[in-house]
Amino acid sequence: MFILIFSQLLKMFFIMLLAFVCYRIRLVGQEGNRTVSDLLLLVVNPCVILTALQTDYDTELVHGLLLAFVAAAVSNIIAIFAANLFIPVKKNPDYCIERFSVVYSNCGFIGIPLIHSVLGNKGVFFLTAYITLFNLFSWTHGLSLMKKEFSLKELKEGLLSPVVIATGVALILFFSQIVLPDILLDSMTYIADMNTPLAMMVAGFSVAQADLKKLFTTLKIYRASILKLLIVPLLTLAALALCRFPHDVAYTILIAAACPTATTGTMMAIRFRQNYTYASEIFAFSTILSIFTIPVVIFLAGFMI
Repeated sequence: MFILIFSQLLKMFFIMLLAFVCYRIRLVGQEGNRTVSDLLLLVVNPCVILTALQTDYDTELVHGLLLAFVAAAVSNIIAIFAANLFIPVKKNPDYCIERFSVVYSNCGFIGIPLIHSVLGNKGVFFLTAYITLFNLFSWTHGLSLMKKEFSLKELKEGLLSPVVIATGVALILFFSQIVLPDILLDSMTYIADMNTPLAMMVAGFSVAQADLKKLFTTLKIYRASILKLLIVPLLTLAALALCRFPHDVAYTILIAAACPTATTGTMMAIRFRQNYTYASEIFAFSTILSIFTIPVVIFLAGFMI
């Protein structure tokens, strides 16, 4: 598992590096970055989920999915606890940015291609549980962090996002065993196959916009990134090992939890007039650092799961 993860991350890193260069030489601009991000979020990710759940009904899969929901909930609760414990509110005007960055991971853009590469469609099937709870938590707890209040309007918008709708439709199709026509399914599979390169290009574009000198010299960015990439995944690993979750479920949730900070944090910071520059810096730094931390977490998991 360690070798597979490291190999996949290395491939993803080179794609991200190419995107970084493309942005820096102005082959791609901010408008292009936004277009690719929208394409990934609105079209490609839903296709990944829909195609992953086009499989035969299996009681073992259903049991694993239910356990994945439990494990994902545990992981998110651990992350919220760690963020509240280690990120102070006093004399820290950006505590909401830091706490959001620690709790919520890039389980869609980076988690999907990474998990698909090592666990296949079965891993993506279990990942739908984490993605569903990610949206539920981020648009309730995360929203209250960013706005410092709760809003049903934004919650409704979040729960009606394309990925959540696709997950709901995919689960209905799975449980009712409705099989999509081959010509449609094959077309969606071609689109889903674009997920890895597009996701890493979006990450590369984002890193290219950051001040790299500032990234590597700001201690608060290190604190948030270490909490997100090491402390939270290792606490999650301990809980998964203690509860003895099945191998594939445990690795799916662990990889999702070990992914870098979610791009949602930057988007919410922009929307709710928080320090979005700082949010994007944490995202960029944690994305770079995750290339080294995810293999470490998976290596340790090999002794515990």
